[in-house]
Amino acid sequence: MLREFRAPTLPVVRVPGQLTPNLLELAARPVRVAIGDEALVRVEACRKFVLDTLATGRPIYGVTTGFGPMVSFAGQDNTVDQCETTLNHLTAGQGPELDPAVVRAALLTRLWSLAHGRSGVSVSVLESLGAMLRTEFAPAVPRIGSVGASGDLVPLAHAAQALRGIGFAHVGETRMAAADALRETGLTPMELDGRDALGLVNGTSLTAAAAGLATASLERSFTAALVLSAVMADVLGCEPVYLSANLLKAFGHGHSGEVARRMRALLAGNVPSGTRSLQEPYSIRCVPQLLGAASSSLGHASGVVAADLNGVSDNPLFFPEHDEVVHGGNFFGQPVAFAADLMTTVAIQLGNLAERQLDLMIDPHRNGGLPPMLARKPGAQHGVQGVQLVATATIANMRRTGMPASVQSLPTNLHNQDVVPFGTQAALNALDQARSLRWLHGSLALALRQAMHAGGRRPTAPACAAVIDRLVELVPPIDNDRPLQSDVLRAAGLLDQIAEEEALAPGAIA
Repeated sequence: MLREFRAPTLPVVRVPGQLTPNLLELAARPVRVAIGDEALVRVEACRKFVLDTLATGRPIYGVTTGFGPMVSFAGQDNTVDQCETTLNHLTAGQGPELDPAVVRAALLTRLWSLAHGRSGVSVSVLESLGAMLRTEFAPAVPRIGSVGASGDLVPLAHAAQALRGIGFAHVGETRMAAADALRETGLTPMELDGRDALGLVNGTSLTAAAAGLATASLERSFTAALVLSAVMADVLGCEPVYLSANLLKAFGHGHSGEVARRMRALLAGNVPSGTRSLQEPYSIRCVPQLLGAASSSLGHASGVVAADLNGVSDNPLFFPEHDEVVHGGNFFGQPVAFAADLMTTVAIQLGNLAERQLDLMIDPHRNGGLPPMLARKPGAQHGVQGVQLVATATIANMRRTGMPASVQSLPTNLHNQDVVPFGTQAALNALDQARSLRWLHGSLALALRQAMHAGGRRPTAPACAAVIDRLVELVPPIDNDRPLQSDVLRAAGLLDQIAEEEALAPGAIA
């Protein structure tokens, strides 16, 4: 039996279960959350244990005490005031607001952690989060404030305040006062006591959610990079000897061998032009080695993020079956901080590859004699010249902002938090990089499409030709100069679709 937030046309998210990056992406739009009886029983039992423990006079951090370095002082006398103290002192974030889709993913992640029944919150907290996710409501949350070391305290406090009708929120594309947003979406302001409030904020759910969204995007971009590299090689007429199974076996890295295998499948049936150099530039010849390394690193990061999404980040944790209240550090986001910085590194190197491949395609000295910038009438037309300028600016920005966050520890909070991972900044940066990489791939795809219009050869491998045909159908040729921003994004969307098709049916694009 499930307690469900009913809306029959919405996708369903079932708790408990495995929280995945794909489910996080679903939360950008209304979803129906179904909480199983098993989870409800755990949450209710833990809540009772907390109340029974308090009745014995046993101290519990954040319920009977102040917060952080104020732990040695008594907290507020009643639970309502303790809630106000918890959230009010943390509602201090600054900077631009997070994408509402990221905030909603973070709150789904928080619900998942709380549903383990180790945080001592009320069942009504889970129900309120589920009800919100069924609507278009999204709290307005400033980007800057979390050091990712005692949970994402500040951003999650802003989110909790909005759910109480304090601050601001988004309903779809409209930003308004949170109280108005609650009324418009038919939601009731959330009522919390001190343990509920701390349970909502004292976990790294924004960090995990942002990293999960970055993982989903980068996994699609990896497939896009592989497909675009194969299509480009076919358009140019390259001899695919660099994909030799014997060559990659000798290299000794299994992921590189798998990349080469997939590219050989995509290029099956291709006929080299016979006009290329004996050795291709590294942006073609070394693709298996580069993408293989990316695949290995993304696989590691994905495993770390999956563990975080499905674990419990909070403090203290309660184990009624052992009569334990355990004060510890499960809100310390170091695992995801390292993984997110690794994803940033991968995204930038994939961006370097895409930018160099785009540069090769527009250069008449290296692209097999196609016109400069792939313009049919150079001078009167400029082809993808503007798109390349944006690609150059994009990769420069990615490199400039690629500094690892996970090693930037600064003591804060009266040295209570004397070492911190900055996982939130690492995860949000990885998500930023993933989004930049996506439009770099859209730019390269647009150039490959334009090469067909500028006299380039149609791919001879059926799988590569099919990709080009879809691009040609989607994006008109650049015959007279026109704004190309939306064309780049449409091409990026098609690459997402191709990657998702491949994930559902491996080998489909080959």
